[in-house]
Formats: sequence, structure tokens, C-alpha cells
Amino acid sequence: MQHFLLSAAARTLSLKKVYQMGEDAAYRTFCELRWPETDGEAICPRCGCTETYNIATRRKFKCVACHHQFSVTSGTLFSSRKMSFTDLLAAIAIFVNGAKGVAALQLCRDLDCQYKTAFVLAHKLREAMALEDSDQTLAGEVEVDGAYFGGYVKPANEKENRRDRRLAFNQSGKRQVVVVGRERDGESLVVVAKSEAKGGEIVASRIHHMSTVHADEASHWDMLHAKFDTRRINHTVEYSNGWACTNQAESFFSRLRRMEIGTHHHIAGPYLHQYAAEASWREDNRRVSNGAQAMTVAACAMAGKVSRSWAGYWQRGTAQR
Repeated sequence: MQHFLLSAAARTLSLKKVYQMGEDAAYRTFCELRWPETDGEAICPRCGCTETYNIATRRKFKCVACHHQFSVTSGTLFSSRKMSFTDLLAAIAIFVNGAKGVAALQLCRDLDCQYKTAFVLAHKLREAMALEDSDQTLAGEVEVDGAYFGGYVKPANEKENRRDRRLAFNQSGKRQVVVVGRERDGESLVVVAKSEAKGGEIVASRIHHMSTVHADEASHWDMLHAKFDTRRINHTVEYSNGWACTNQAESFFSRLRRMEIGTHHHIAGPYLHQYAAEASWREDNRRVSNGAQAMTVAACAMAGKVSRSWAGYWQRGTAQR
């Protein structure tokens, strides 16, 4: 039987189709994503009035009631965009097509734009992905696990000068943990914290109380027994015993590690939560056609508010978490 990702059903959108549709069709697509309840007819974001004038020469609208002028991207993640709608839709298509993520350098080359533009756009798309899972609650068979990222300390050259980098006082203080909760063959959610115990508490608060939770033998997972039917697996002995297993949670970290090693090379620091959210979204939508993925990301971006982290990012110099 052919794998879904190799079938024609998985390929419903391509760059060829995006550029063949033209600027007018791409613009109409964003209108329909912004205002699906009116089939793309503009609604004033200030007063909610459905009667507007169409300023066709500038692709803007003017509200009949409050006279507010706005565009299809006003007040969204794509606010103040300078790209054409065709290029913006192409960027989304390129981004969702990357099985292990897409580097900003590749995106800037494919779109023939500045690296700064591609970098911010990619992070805005990751923010849109995170919005879809913002109210996620897990239920059923749920696996939890954590993995540390960042805080790399280069070992000393001479053997006698080397230290055990696993110890806290030999680390840089920048290391963070990504904790994932993942339903068996279902949805997942991620939390970035300073410790696995703290992240585990947050994930546990978003799991339904009737769920069965699988975890390893780390002591900080002991608190799960008071809230859930909990099953533990000792990884020093085995990885699956028919009773408890965290292999699906660990497969998430497999994707995230490959994103880090093969595509981005460094994903720690203030941006780790966005890369983790991207990896979670890709895991949850891996059996969805690329066209549906692109429309989902674009719809989330159009439904989201102006990004407080990425609007004017290069003028501030650092992301504000």
C-alpha cells in the first residue's frame, strides 16, 4: 500500500499553481481567508460594519459607518506587509512543504527577498501554527516526555581540563527543556521551561483527568499518579513492554532534533518555543495534504493579531517573548 505522503492526494498545491493563479486570485484567496463568514466580502475591523467601499486602486476598503480605511491584512500577522499576495502565498506553500522545516536563507533565495524579510516571515508563520494549538487539551492515551536544547558548552582541548558538562555549575545557564504531551495517534502540545518538572506541570494541567498517561521513570513524573491513571516505562531496561510506552512522544523529538541539526543548526534561546510549536504542528498535520496545510496556516495568520514579537523586529534587535 502506498504511503500517503507519496500519493497524489498529498500534493494539492505547488509553486507552479500559485504563480499561475495570478495576483488577483491570490488577493481574493486572502480575502476569503480573512472573512470566511461573508465569502470574502470586507468587514470593518473597527466597528464590525459589513458595508464598505472598495478602493480598488490601492486594494483597500473604507467603512460606510465609521469611515475607517483598512486592507485585507490590517490588524493581522501580515499587517504592514510589502510582499505581493502571490509571493506571500508562495512563501506559505514553500514553508509547509518543508518536512523538517525551511531555513530562512532558503526562503529568501526562493522568493528573491532580503534575509531579514524571510527570517521574520518564517517566524510569523510559526506563530500562526502555534495559534492553532493555543487552546489544545489532550485526552485518551497520552505520552509525556522532555528533551533539553541549547546551552552548549565547548569542551576543553586538554583532557585534564575537561569537566562534566551534565552538572549545573558547568553549564552556561541557557539550556531549556521542551516538554511534549502527545495523544496516541492524535494531537500534541509543547511547553518550553527551565526544567522538565516545571514544564511537566504545565502539560499535565492541559490533560483531561480521565486520560491514561505514559511516562518514563524520572522522579518528577511521580506527581502524575495523583491526577491520572499513570503507566511508567523504565528505559534502562526496555522501550516498550505492551503496558507503557513513550515512543510517539520521542518521535516528536526526533523531528525537532533533525530540524535543529539538518536545517536550522541552532534553535535555542528566545525562539525555541516557536520551533517547538512548528515541530508539533507538523507532527499533527503530517497526514494532511499540503494544500490544506497551507490554507490552515494562512487562515490562522489572518485570524491572528499583529505580532508583538515580530512587528518591527529588526528595529528592536531582539524578539520580545
